[in-house]
Amino acid sequence: RIGRSQTRRHQLPMMLLTRASSVRSWRPPPPTLLFVSFFVLVAAESHDSPPDPVPYGMDVSYPIHRHTVSTNYPWLAHNIDPDRNPTPEEYRTMPIQLLGDRAGYYESLMEGCRRHWNTTVGGECDEVEGDRIHMNLMQPRAMANYSALGFKKVRTPPFVFDLLTEFWNSNRDESTWDEEHWGRGYSFVNYWDQPSYMVNVEDYKFKGAGRAIRKAVWEAAQGAVEEWTGQKLRPSSLYGIRVYKEGHILATHVDRIPLVSSVIINVAQDVDEPWPLEVVGHDGKFYNVTMEPGDMVLYESHTVLHGRPFALKGRYFANVFVHFAPIDESLDEDGIPNFVVDPSVESEQFWRNQLNGDAQKDYHKRDEPLGNLAAAEGNLRLLQHIHSKNPGDLTVPDGNGWQPIHEASRGGMTEAIEYLVQHARVDIRARTNFGETPLELALAFHDSDHPAVQMIKQLMMDREL
Repeated sequence: RIGRSQTRRHQLPMMLLTRASSVRSWRPPPPTLLFVSFFVLVAAESHDSPPDPVPYGMDVSYPIHRHTVSTNYPWLAHNIDPDRNPTPEEYRTMPIQLLGDRAGYYESLMEGCRRHWNTTVGGECDEVEGDRIHMNLMQPRAMANYSALGFKKVRTPPFVFDLLTEFWNSNRDESTWDEEHWGRGYSFVNYWDQPSYMVNVEDYKFKGAGRAIRKAVWEAAQGAVEEWTGQKLRPSSLYGIRVYKEGHILATHVDRIPLVSSVIINVAQDVDEPWPLEVVGHDGKFYNVTMEPGDMVLYESHTVLHGRPFALKGRYFANVFVHFAPIDESLDEDGIPNFVVDPSVESEQFWRNQLNGDAQKDYHKRDEPLGNLAAAEGNLRLLQHIHSKNPGDLTVPDGNGWQPIHEASRGGMTEAIEYLVQHARVDIRARTNFGETPLELALAFHDSDHPAVQMIKQLMMDREL
């Protein structure tokens, strides 16, 4: 873990951007110019190095540590001529507001939430916001960090991105997407203006969905994050493709534990200008990370504040989210997980509530080989990829001695059976731990005239010749 003596109690500092004396002759440009220069700045990053920090601080783009956005505008008298105009008390610790009327924008969002849920100021929407800000303040400083900066942008492995792109292109009909339904008062996404959608990679109503594509994405993301953090990881959760629409924002937040290390993969987008991911690095500075399809952002989601506080300008932005926890996670006798390094800032019960029982789950009970999942679902392209990388993986058995050929036979996946035998050269008579052959499994689940049964019989005859 990086710098436990310093970063483990890391408190994200308040960022006072500019001394008042440096803005004496400043005059506000038109709002459009503010945003043009902002997006020129965030577009200058590369995959080789992190982007430059942006010139604003805490509670400027969105409420993060306070319940209000900075209104300390550069054209106020105490900023233009501080020698003659003492800074009022309310502005003394407030960073300069370079982004326009963000306070008014935030209040309009909150009014939308209150109208949607028929509640008033102080009701459920405001309670959710209070919880978000409380977590932003308390959680990062009590958690272990695993990298120097807290985030990194890389490219998704080409084959996995191709799988996701093919899945997306096969399911672009918006009428088939699942509208997301949020809990009462939930305020992180402005779904009251327009719904967000989910295209679930495990929902078989979507073409190409299944556990195989899910595991392929998980393994690719896991390898990247483990290399980056130096930690062995276990899966916590994987969303399908979440589709954000015109005008959407995502409130800046930290994820609830045990969502410790996370990955965002941009699958597709149709935008008029970049829609940056705002992150606060372990150095306390703000960064805006832009993404193109195929980009993958790794970030420590339990300590790195992240969000998209600027409204999406475009038709859609489609992302996959993958979350991990350290594989050596354990609970001590007080019920505190080992990635909580300073539990004194909150009560023991708080951390138990945050865990929500998740740490007790066994994530390895269904750790099936990727080849088995691909064969069971007839995912020929994935089988071909596995064979090209490591042919031996197509004969790796699971705990019951089942190989991909057994899964394909049970599922009646004729093309997969043919490929495994004819191209991967697997044994058509291979037996499971209980002595079952592919033919016996096919007959147990399908009629004798099923194409898969006929295919297996033909392949067995061919092997005898």
